[in-house]
Amino acid sequence: MKVLITGGAGFIGSHLAEHLLGRGDEVFVIDDLSTGSMENIIHLKENPLFHYTLDSIRNLQVLAELVDMCDVIFHLAAAVGVKLIVESPVNTIETNIYGTEVVLQFANKKKKKVVIASTSEVYGKSDRVPFREDDDMVLGSTKKARWSYACSKAIDEFLALAYYREKGLPVVIVRLFNTVGPRQTGRYGMVIPTLVQQALESRPITVYGDGQQTRSFTFVKDVIGCIIPLCEHPDAVGEVFNVGSDREISIKDLAYLIKEKAQSPSEIVYIPYDRAYQEGFEDMRRRVPDISKARNFVGFDPSVDIEGIIDSVIEYYKYKE
Repeated sequence: MKVLITGGAGFIGSHLAEHLLGRGDEVFVIDDLSTGSMENIIHLKENPLFHYTLDSIRNLQVLAELVDMCDVIFHLAAAVGVKLIVESPVNTIETNIYGTEVVLQFANKKKKKVVIASTSEVYGKSDRVPFREDDDMVLGSTKKARWSYACSKAIDEFLALAYYREKGLPVVIVRLFNTVGPRQTGRYGMVIPTLVQQALESRPITVYGDGQQTRSFTFVKDVIGCIIPLCEHPDAVGEVFNVGSDREISIKDLAYLIKEKAQSPSEIVYIPYDRAYQEGFEDMRRRVPDISKARNFVGFDPSVDIEGIIDSVIEYYKYKE
């Protein structure tokens, strides 16, 4: 295949590019490096099947040419991380909605398949867990910037499914749940790399809120091993899939596990949400997916547990030093 990855210099995009090149596909990447990094793809530059463009997907001429050259598009370009979303809501909304809109428009001209990377955030404040793909969304007030990301990604899903139903564009939507692994940065609020760096540097390990909120974490290579088969499955077109781990851990327990594995003397400190983000910040107590749909379609079964994920991130940051 000839594959276009928007946001391909990002954490997930670079791993996807690496995997596709490893099996012989030709890979085109576009990234404006707003949250991605050349460091993530520098090792791929010598591969003659790898091509990268440093530009925004808002450059319509460049995007149109790349879409035209490829057979399938993995659309990963988006604003990422709670910290960035809270601090830059305008950029979040414009990047997510307009970026997806133009990708779908150009893909539709030649009916190129599009895999849309969505997010577990679309479930919002729902307490019906584990989350199923057909569950209702329960979102907070528009006065809370925290929910702009969830709303913008929900619009992305609505738009993609509208292109499928009305225009016959082949689309597959994957809702990613806390994907983690080497190359992920804590710069934008990602919890595991943030806590690992704190532990390795013997700084206080910061837990927001009371630490009883739970999350499920999935190793990036397990995620890649699911979304590629979903892309290639003919019956996955027009469908939405949860892609994540169904095993939960509280953030408090996560912090202690990272402290132990990093053999760190760091103390664990609790920071109120209002101090960490902004007054009135809202969070979800639990976020865990029902992954039976992806399991039934492509046999998805995450193989790396939370201990293995933490070990991989610790090793990555130790190597970087």
